[in-house]
Amino acid sequence: QVQLVESGGGSVQSGGSLRLSCAAFGYTASIYSMAWFRQAPGKEREGVAVIDNDGSTAYADSVKGRFTISQDNAKMMVYLQMNSLKPEDTAMYYCAADYKSYNSAYYRIQNPQWFGYWGQGTQVTASS
Repeated sequence: QVQLVESGGGSVQSGGSLRLSCAAFGYTASIYSMAWFRQAPGKEREGVAVIDNDGSTAYADSVKGRFTISQDNAKMMVYLQMNSLKPEDTAMYYCAADYKSYNSAYYRIQNPQWFGYWGQGTQVTASS
């Protein structure tokens, strides 16, 4: 079992930056992939970024060039640096993890059901 705890959300002006953190607890040694998803009111959950334990990454087209996912394997932390935030980035952001290693990162970012472990979420609001 893995527990995930997000932090770092908040409210910023459009164009501002935030850094989200996700701490993994429990049986973390075999985690293969971690990711950030987001969900705005009335919308489906969508993938933002994925990172595998070998450092491979994938991003949603809407955040490429603005968001960066990174990890600290020693501390079992995953981060999402969000720059140039836009009002359309406003959502609840969730951290996800799983042990499975099949399917590409691109597949996994499009299929949230692939991930078996989820955090409670942290709210990000970017106002114009």
